[in-house]
Amino acid sequence: MSTANPFIRNFSIIAHIDHGKTTLTDAFLRLTKTVTDLQFHERMMDSNPIEQEKGVTIKLAPVRMNYTYQGQTYILNLIDTPGHVDFGYEVDRSLAACEGALLLIDATQGVQAQTLANYQKAKNLNLKIIPVINKIDLPSANVEQAMLEMMEFFDIDESEILLVSAKTGQGVAAVLEKIISEVAPPSDQLIQEKDLNGTGSFSNQANDLRALIITSKFDSHQGAIAYVRVVNGEMRKQDLYLTFSQSKFLPVEIGVFSPLPEKREVLKAGEVGYVATGLKDISLLKVGDTITTFTARENIQALPGYKEPVPMVFMELYPVDSKDFANLKDAMAKLTMHDSALQYQATHSIALGNGLRVGFLGIFHAEIVRERLMREFGLNLIATAPSVTYRIIMTNQEEILIHSPAEMPDPSRVKQILEPIAKLSVFCPESYVPSVMKLAHNKRAILENSVGSGSRTRLEYLIPLAELITDFHDKLKSVTSGFASMEYLLHDFRLVDAVKVDILVNKESVEALSFITVRENVEVKARAIVSKLKDVIPRQLFEIPIQASIGAKVIARETIKAFRKDVTAKLYGGDRTRRMKLLKKQAEGKKKMKQIGKVELNQDAFLAVLES
Repeated sequence: MSTANPFIRNFSIIAHIDHGKTTLTDAFLRLTKTVTDLQFHERMMDSNPIEQEKGVTIKLAPVRMNYTYQGQTYILNLIDTPGHVDFGYEVDRSLAACEGALLLIDATQGVQAQTLANYQKAKNLNLKIIPVINKIDLPSANVEQAMLEMMEFFDIDESEILLVSAKTGQGVAAVLEKIISEVAPPSDQLIQEKDLNGTGSFSNQANDLRALIITSKFDSHQGAIAYVRVVNGEMRKQDLYLTFSQSKFLPVEIGVFSPLPEKREVLKAGEVGYVATGLKDISLLKVGDTITTFTARENIQALPGYKEPVPMVFMELYPVDSKDFANLKDAMAKLTMHDSALQYQATHSIALGNGLRVGFLGIFHAEIVRERLMREFGLNLIATAPSVTYRIIMTNQEEILIHSPAEMPDPSRVKQILEPIAKLSVFCPESYVPSVMKLAHNKRAILENSVGSGSRTRLEYLIPLAELITDFHDKLKSVTSGFASMEYLLHDFRLVDAVKVDILVNKESVEALSFITVRENVEVKARAIVSKLKDVIPRQLFEIPIQASIGAKVIARETIKAFRKDVTAKLYGGDRTRRMKLLKKQAEGKKKMKQIGKVELNQDAFLAVLES
């Protein structure tokens, strides 16, 4: 017999960026009177200023709403999801905590790539899908076209689709009523299955606590706080245990979000809330981990689906002023408390001094972290071009992973290089398909499938991740006038004929400017970069050679000419030997300066590598 409350509904919203997910959430909060008109402000669930500015949810936030329908009060738990492909794993775990999902489509934009990807995740988890078309009040809304796309891409019947305007409130009540009537209430999951070794068995009882960690944050007073969905049993203030981290803790506080934290004595099966663990290390709270009681830890089968977040993009961050390195380390440590997916380690560059090599979930994640470091901690940073993880098979058959060009071993010891490949899905109007195909071809992408629907086409590619993370999204938006959308997922590693190119400025190698590229493009890219560096590195009183080399072989060179001072201007006549003496003295000075002179590199020099 289930112990979960039959009047609870747990649901999420699947939507592309800017399709109105946060506006619809605001409409739910007002309709259910979870917040008063006095408390209400737009984008209630987005607490970070960057979230508000960019119009994208970075950190998910659940909210508990009470709604009376046909004389019965229901508890509606909306588990919000991050709004970008970089946070796909958190989306996956958020959906795993629900029984239903709203499939939200913008009437002016139609189905987008990210919506399709998250829809597939929801279907794989057997969630009840409720299709909703938003922004029907706008003059540019094309409801019929959006309906046709939903029917074709999602195999949905027209009669199931709800039409709403989250901004005006039209149709919002009907959405809540459909959630109550069609989304199943939570039920206890009784699992009896073999352990991984097949030697014993787990026997989870309905009263044994199992709670799924959806996300986490850090509080200076209460320590690491886990956002949880209780699957089985009840969560109380007793000794609890983190299955994968193998850590014991006694909760400081347990509660729910309405939308502000509200203290509770107990969280029952089916409920969504938070537990303040008191732990000082947020890395112990892993998204997808299972919380149980300390006494039942040996007999509990962890909830399925957990995996470690794997950084996909690596960048090196250096303070412009070397004195700020300690501040950078301190700021990164504080950010890591709030974002357990961040990984970093100290590094050193001859040209730039001490810095940090940071691993991110994606290029957007990197952009957000850099912006937070500059805004919240006042740091002026130089960032190197992003790089990806390569698998290197050595001549002795040893396999290593490298995260930056600086880690590339000696070419004579390298047998094979494998680069990460992503599965890319692009949605665009039919008229832009040739432009997208040309862009994809230039980025070494391989077309796998093409599906047309009315005036829009879905293109599916396999593309090297290194080509995708730099400027692909910007160029895609440019060639399609902003009408295309994309979604990607790490797929596999593939053999590539790649080389490391070193950049030398004034005959000194600058590791932060080095890059890895395919051999067939190496000379074109090297010439483009040294040419760009010639334009952005300031001139000095001495000549500066800029070279690109593979090992000892220079494949491209540019020279920044020295400033020339007319040392003979003060002469008004006399023997020519006086003129020659001054010019010789100047030449000797320039030669000495060239030997001891230092070249200061600014952020533009590193952007040159990124843009080339």
